[in-house]
Amino acid sequence: MHELGVVFHVIDSLKKVAEENGVTRIDRVTLQLGEVSSVIPHYLTDCWKWASAKHELTAGAELVIEPIPAVTWCRDCEKEYATVQYGRTCPYCGGGNTYLLQGNEFLIKEIEVPEPEEPNG
Repeated sequence: MHELGVVFHVIDSLKKVAEENGVTRIDRVTLQLGEVSSVIPHYLTDCWKWASAKHELTAGAELVIEPIPAVTWCRDCEKEYATVQYGRTCPYCGGGNTYLLQGNEFLIKEIEVPEPEEPNG
């Protein structure tokens, strides 16, 4: 299960961003996850719950996963199609001269932090 290593990498990235921006706590992290990225969402969520609790910065932070569908382009007939359903063979022309347009991504899209407290006037 490489998802734990992925979560450690995400937490390390969050620590760097937090340090650069003077953030001490993160409430929510939104990840974009490609349909064929080789990361299994429910494993990722389980690893996040365990690993994030071990860091003051991310303890209690919610993980939101936004799926990105896998789409392939056929160079022969110049059409797009659903990668998972058809694989590398174009369903329109039967050609194999194809490439993945999207669906392999793994991106930190958004980091939500608590609102700053108002100073007592």
